[in-house]
Amino acid sequence: METDAFRIRGHVADFDGIVSDIVARSAATRATVRMLADIAYGDAPSETVDLFFPAETATPCPVHMFIHGGYWRAFSKSDYSLVADTVVAVGAIAVIVDYALMPAVRMATLVDQVGRAKQWVLDNIAQHGGDPARLTISGHSAGAHLATMLFQHERTPSRVQSALLLGGLYDLKPLQKSFLKDEIALTDDEVAAFTPMKKQYDASTSVMVLVGARETPPFHQQANNFASKLHGQGMKVSQRVVVNRNHMDSVRDLGVPHSLTGRYLTELIVSAR
Repeated sequence: METDAFRIRGHVADFDGIVSDIVARSAATRATVRMLADIAYGDAPSETVDLFFPAETATPCPVHMFIHGGYWRAFSKSDYSLVADTVVAVGAIAVIVDYALMPAVRMATLVDQVGRAKQWVLDNIAQHGGDPARLTISGHSAGAHLATMLFQHERTPSRVQSALLLGGLYDLKPLQKSFLKDEIALTDDEVAAFTPMKKQYDASTSVMVLVGARETPPFHQQANNFASKLHGQGMKVSQRVVVNRNHMDSVRDLGVPHSLTGRYLTELIVSAR
């Protein structure tokens, strides 16, 4: 029996099957949705985004930026193209972000990269028919952690209207004693610098904090604590539990417009109109 609550594979019975389905659905998205692939937001090979466009929409249209998870050390943007299905279905442009992976680089590099990816969107998305004034973001797991870096108070005005955070990690300290200690070896300095619970946020950004009902206890606790922190800062926060979903099928559902998670994402994007 799995004793590490952060080792997702040990708590999701069909982990490999769900991941394979996510990857297959993402390949189908790239084959069927109009897109521009591998647009550089920086000089490193990992510093690219994929843009996906709705079939028909009036321009300029809303823009949604998604950051994938994988405990900062796995997956890529191409694995999560499926999220674009929900985004383009409501007439918005999807921006799926890639970034370098730990431990080849450290956390500071990832945080810097997603910040520059957002800035690229703000500076350039109008050329592709998007409205930078209607930017929303989302992230799953480690991607939710990275997404919080995009609307912190120090970046005010963040120009992020709303953020959807799914199955996120908001306190990094417990991960130092998890299986990740051997995979990414978070340092004390990284925990101090990049723990969302220690930060202040842009009050103009509304936040939706989601967690799957079948997640392990630390994910529920972290979601509760982070939502409470944001509420205490006077932010507009909604907290929701995704029924009958675990850490992996909840993110798969982001790419299924009529699923519960997909409807939450739709709600977020529509609110930016």
